[in-house]
Amino acid sequence: MRRGSLQLLNYIYNLQPIVNFGAMFADGSESYRSPAEPDYGDDVTLRFRTASNNVDEVICVVNGTKHYMERVRRERIFDYYETVVKNVTEKVSYYYEIHVGNLVCYYNRLFLQKEPDEQYSFQIIPGYKVPDWAKGAVFYQIFVDRFYNGDKSNDVLDNEYSYIGKPVKRITDWDKVPDTSDVGNFYGGDLQGVIDKLDYLQDLGVDVIYLNPIFVSPSNHKYDIQDYDYVDPHYGRIVYDEGEVLPEGELENKKSQRYINRVTDIRNLEASNQLFIKLVEEVHRRGMKIILDGVFNHSGSFNKWMDKERIYEGRKGYEPGAYVSKDSPYRSFYNFSDSDAWPYNDSYDGWWGHDTLPKLNYEESQKLHDYIMHIGQKWVSPPFNADGWRLDVAADLGYSEEYNHRFWRDFRTAVRSANPNAIILAEHYDSARNWLQGDEWDTIMNYGAFMEPITWFLTGVEKHSDEFRGDFLGNPDIFFNSMKYYMASMNQNSIDAAMNELSNHDHSRFLTRTNKRVGRLHTVGADAASEDVNYGLMRMGVTFQMTWPGAPTIYYGDEAGVFGWTDPDSRRSYPWGHENKELIDFHKKMIAIHKGYQVFMKGSLIFLHGENKCISFGRFTEEEAAVVIINSDYTDKMLKIHVRHLGVRNNRTMKRVILADEKGYSMDDQICMVQNNVMSVVIPAMSAAVYVGKLK
Repeated sequence: MRRGSLQLLNYIYNLQPIVNFGAMFADGSESYRSPAEPDYGDDVTLRFRTASNNVDEVICVVNGTKHYMERVRRERIFDYYETVVKNVTEKVSYYYEIHVGNLVCYYNRLFLQKEPDEQYSFQIIPGYKVPDWAKGAVFYQIFVDRFYNGDKSNDVLDNEYSYIGKPVKRITDWDKVPDTSDVGNFYGGDLQGVIDKLDYLQDLGVDVIYLNPIFVSPSNHKYDIQDYDYVDPHYGRIVYDEGEVLPEGELENKKSQRYINRVTDIRNLEASNQLFIKLVEEVHRRGMKIILDGVFNHSGSFNKWMDKERIYEGRKGYEPGAYVSKDSPYRSFYNFSDSDAWPYNDSYDGWWGHDTLPKLNYEESQKLHDYIMHIGQKWVSPPFNADGWRLDVAADLGYSEEYNHRFWRDFRTAVRSANPNAIILAEHYDSARNWLQGDEWDTIMNYGAFMEPITWFLTGVEKHSDEFRGDFLGNPDIFFNSMKYYMASMNQNSIDAAMNELSNHDHSRFLTRTNKRVGRLHTVGADAASEDVNYGLMRMGVTFQMTWPGAPTIYYGDEAGVFGWTDPDSRRSYPWGHENKELIDFHKKMIAIHKGYQVFMKGSLIFLHGENKCISFGRFTEEEAAVVIINSDYTDKMLKIHVRHLGVRNNRTMKRVILADEKGYSMDDQICMVQNNVMSVVIPAMSAAVYVGKLK
C-alpha cells in the first residue's frame, strides 16, 4: 500500500501515526503460509506481520471461525503472529482481523480494509500445485513462421493450395512487412529454425519456449488445426514431395495433389513428429522447457474430421469428414443446424461465425472429449515430452460454463496423470478466479494484472493501439488499483507463474505503443509503427517486466527492436542480421538481474509510492529487499521511499543495480543510505531504476 493511503487511513480513524498500518502484511508465499502449496491432510501454518509492539491482537478468521493468533517472533522492526489450520482436506478461506485499542481493521487479498470482504479472502486449496519450474521462469514466445527458416525444402509453395479464397504465397523477402491480408502468406520459419537458434535463446537467458500452434494447419498462425496428431510438415520434414500445385486461377483444394501429399502422407507426418522429438531433446539438454499451444475450442474447416476442402475424401487411411458425409464417424464433433444438407453440409457452427473455425461440439460427443484428452496426454508424454500447454480461448470452449469447467477439470486430470510436472496455462482476458481453484488451470496469460495496467500507465494506449486515454497515462491510482484487483483473483502460485507479456501475436508490439499513437496497418501504414517510438519507455517496460511477480515472457523480436501494429503487423519476421543489439544486451542484463536475485523470483510485493507518471514498488524476502522506481515524466523526481516496510533498517544501504533511460542504461553502482526509515533518491526523467539490499 502506498504511503498516501496509510495517512488517509489514519485520518479516517482519527488516530495518531503511531499505528503503523504499512507494516501489516501477509500473502500466500512460503514466508506467510507454510506449506504454500499443501497436500491433502496437511497442517498449514498462517503468519501475519505487524510493526513491533504495535497492535493488541491479531485474529485469523478461517471459514468464518476466529483463530486467535500467537505472537511467535519479535524483531527490531516487526512482530510475527501465527496460527495453525489443522488437517486441511478441502478449500479454506481466511482473512485477518487486527485490533488496536478501539480500532478494528481487516486484511485480505486487497490489503488493508475497513470492513471484511470475503470475496477477496486468501485461500488454501489442498493439492493445488503449480510446477515450480514455471515460477519466475523467463518464457520466450515464438510465432514459428516468422522466427527463422532453417529448412527451405519444406517451405510453402506459391499456389500450393488456396486459403480463404486466395492462393497461398511464399514470401521470399524475409524482411518484408506483412500484408494487411496476411494469413495465407508464408515466410518459411520452421522447427529446424528454432533448433538452429537455441544457442541464441539460451544465451539470452530463456528458460521456457512457448510455441504458437505447430500442428497441421493451412494458415500461417495455425489456430485452425487440420490434424492434432501431427506436426505440420511445412514446420517439420517433407520426405515425400510429389504432385502439382493448383493451376493458375484454380481454388479448389482437392485438385492440389502437392498439398494433399505434403500434409496427409504418413511419411511426412511421422518425419515431422520425429523432428519435434529432436527439438524437445535439444531444449531439455540445455536445461530449458517447451510448451505447446492447444486449440481445443474449435478446429479448422480443413480438419480431417470436417474436411470441408475434401482433401481427405476417398483417401486411404482416412474416414469421411462430417462435412462430406452424414454417416461420418465425426458428425457428432460439430453442431449442424440443417440435418438434410448432406453431402457437403456447411450448416455447422463456426466460432464467432467464422466458417474456417468450426466450433467443437463436446456436449454431444463423448468420443470427441476422449480424443482431446488423448491429445492432451500424447504431447506431454514420451517420446514427445513437451512440458505443458497454453490453452487458446479457453473460457470459450463448450456451449455452457458448466461444461467448460467440467472439460478443464478432466483435461487437468488427464494431462497431470501423463506428466505430473506439466503446466496448464490459459489465455484469458478477465478475472480467471473460477478457473484457478486448483482443479482446472494452473495460471493464465496475464492481461489484467500485467499487460494492460503497465501499457496504460507508460503509453496511454490500449493493447491493440486502438484507443488513447490521457486520463490513464501515468495515472498511479488506476495502475495500482488494476493490479491489486486482478491479482486478488489469483492464488499466489498462479501469480508466480503468470505469463507476463508486453506484446504477443494478438496485439500491437509494445515498442510501437510507446509512440502513444492510435493506428493499424491498414489505417496508418507500416512505417508509422516505427515513428516516434520511445526506447526509454521500452526499457521501463522491460525493467518492470523483469522485476514484477510472475514469469516474464518475451514475444520473439521484442528484444531485438521489432515494431508492429496489431495482428497481422505484430507478426513481422525476426530481424536476423540487423537486430537492435543494444536492446538485446539490455534484455540480457535485465534477465540476469531477474534471475540473479531471489527477491525477483519469489519475493513478496508492496506498493511503495505513486504520483503522476511515477510509481515505485518493493519486493522482499527474509534475506533481500528491492525497490523499483519508474519515472515516465520528463522531469527528475526527488523521492523519499519508505523502505522500513520491506524490512530495511536505518543505516543500511541499498545498491542501485541498473538505471535505464532514453539513451541506454548504466550499471554503475550507486549506494543509497537508509535514514529515518526512507531512502532519498533522485530518479532522472524518463528512467527506471532498480535498487537491491541485504536484510541480514
